[in-house]
Amino acid sequence: MRARPTAIGYLRRDVSGIAQEWDEIQIRSVAKRLGYDLAKTVVFGRETDRPECRLLNVIRAVDADAVIVPSAEHFDGSIPDPLVQACDVVTVSPENTYARWPLPILGLHVDNA
Repeated sequence: MRARPTAIGYLRRDVSGIAQEWDEIQIRSVAKRLGYDLAKTVVFGRETDRPECRLLNVIRAVDADAVIVPSAEHFDGSIPDPLVQACDVVTVSPENTYARWPLPILGLHVDNA
């Protein structure tokens, strides 16, 4: 059993542009603050074929619990469903977590009678 959950960073260099180094710093910072062990950061470009499939392969290989990405723009504006089915996805800006499992609503009582 791992001491801390594992995350990978992900970004597209064509989206980050000259801010790529800053985006990588932000990914590391969010990973640390949320208690993840950041295993690696995956950087793809516009020319990368099947980036979602390749990213899923990395997630499986590392057994990642989460992917941390600068923004949804690195996925062309929306977080892919197959990715959220594989692990949590955390965006840095705006900071949001797309959880693979729905979180229970605390204090809500459902009567099935």
